[in-house]
Amino acid sequence: MGLKQDITDKVKAIMDEEFKIEDVTYVPDIKNSKLTFGNTGLKFEATVLYIDMRGSTEILNKHNKASVAKMHMAYFHTVVKIAKSLGGEVRSFNGDSMLVFFQGTTKQSLSNAVQAAMQMKFMISNSDSGINKYLAQYSALNFGIGLDDGDILCTKIGVGGDSNNQDLMWIGNCVNKSTAISDKCQAPNHIGISKYVYDNLTDTAKYGTRKNYWGQDEKVDIWTVAYFNYNGKTETYYYTSWHWTVT
Repeated sequence: MGLKQDITDKVKAIMDEEFKIEDVTYVPDIKNSKLTFGNTGLKFEATVLYIDMRGSTEILNKHNKASVAKMHMAYFHTVVKIAKSLGGEVRSFNGDSMLVFFQGTTKQSLSNAVQAAMQMKFMISNSDSGINKYLAQYSALNFGIGLDDGDILCTKIGVGGDSNNQDLMWIGNCVNKSTAISDKCQAPNHIGISKYVYDNLTDTAKYGTRKNYWGQDEKVDIWTVAYFNYNGKTETYYYTSWHWTVT
């Protein structure tokens, strides 16, 4: 069979066959036997955290490849450790960005995702974090984090039998929206969340305390409302410059 016919037959099978979706209560990984190169997918609900490092080309132009590699290793290690400590599963390492899924349907799982984002901000950008001084000796890292919640369809793509040519695809408005919100976030307002996330936060992730004019602690909303264009419509999101200390 020629290459053209092989591709044509596979595409026809994909387009003609029914797509079977199974609901699950976990974040799938590449080894999941329920995911095949046929028309199968696993659907789950989660809060999506998308983090993207800014200015990587500029950093590459300033430093040698080994230094850039070390910065990325430190950055990815920090994100993964914080995410997993709060129940998140990191997927889709893609250049300077990562997707993190906090599976669940509760306000607590959603708020855990926001706490993770605020801890990432602290560790990467705050001078008291302990690692910031090591990262900053090369270049201060700028980044944006976007969060949204919803249903996600996971499916396996690529060619069977070759682990170097296969991956998982994550499909859902919440994935796309978290990416769009991340694009709006720059220092010092590194974190942005959708209106749905904001409306369902626990108080510990929505409010902080600061000193008022008389030196007394007062409760304040740490989020500021803003707007962005998504799918041809104006939507509300919220951003913050606050962080969550890691001990």
